[in-house]
Amino acid sequence: MDFVIHGRPFKPESTNYIQEIFDELASKSIPYQISHSFSEILKEANITFNPGQTYQKPAEIKDADIAISLGGDGSFLETLSYVADREIPVLGINFGRLGFLADIQPENIKEIINKLLAREYKIDQRLMVRADSDTPIFESGMNFALNEIAISKTDTSSMIIIHAYIDGEFLNSYWADGLMVATPTGSTGYNLSCGGPLVMPDSENFIITPICPHNLYVRPIIVSSQSEIRLKVESRSNNFLISMDSRAQIVGDEIGELVISLEKFKAKLVKIDGFDFLNTLREKLSWGKDVRNRI
Repeated sequence: MDFVIHGRPFKPESTNYIQEIFDELASKSIPYQISHSFSEILKEANITFNPGQTYQKPAEIKDADIAISLGGDGSFLETLSYVADREIPVLGINFGRLGFLADIQPENIKEIINKLLAREYKIDQRLMVRADSDTPIFESGMNFALNEIAISKTDTSSMIIIHAYIDGEFLNSYWADGLMVATPTGSTGYNLSCGGPLVMPDSENFIITPICPHNLYVRPIIVSSQSEIRLKVESRSNNFLISMDSRAQIVGDEIGELVISLEKFKAKLVKIDGFDFLNTLREKLSWGKDVRNRI
């Protein structure tokens, strides 16, 4: 079994856990490729690892069975951006904070690696969203997202106006700080913080959620993932920000329409027994916990 590994800077207290992961891989002679950026982070932290197989671009990744993300959900999304179109399954080990996607705790790393080698896991497939326009936004093949695609203003004063159409039918003109189209997976992220609904991961839907709308009666709407969503932006500053998960770029009005639709490939998440969405939801959002019992 071959692994691909990526991560972000980690806290000093996580150093021993990170070293344990690479020691365990070495003891079992498990081959892996590691991102160049993360290898530099490991060197600065004096982590012992095999630096021989690194990659900087998705095309440099060799065939792998599983991609391992070391960090929080941001690290998970970055890892996914490297391997998504090849549908390499991703396992997230949480060294971050909340961790909806990276839901494996590092304390159980030996057990987790043994389960991976014994193939005692399941693959959870998640739909993804893509954005197309006449003018390319990101580098070729990187115009997709697992959580959401969001449009937002770039300054601190003027709102932007976003004209939205669903399958050619006019939906609304949003006067707001921005607008996002979220997937069911992304419903627990930016969408949730903007007042959007939680949606089960296997739902075949998109969520259109305004960001700080000027009209308070404008609310999120759930649409079919088979829908084609067209967005046209008006901005006094003649530019705005487009973000796709962990990637963001300022673009000008010349971008024209943004067409958002279902991505052809899916994200594959590695799930170990005992780590499911509803359990994660209860734990991360403290559902059913009464703070009065702490007194």
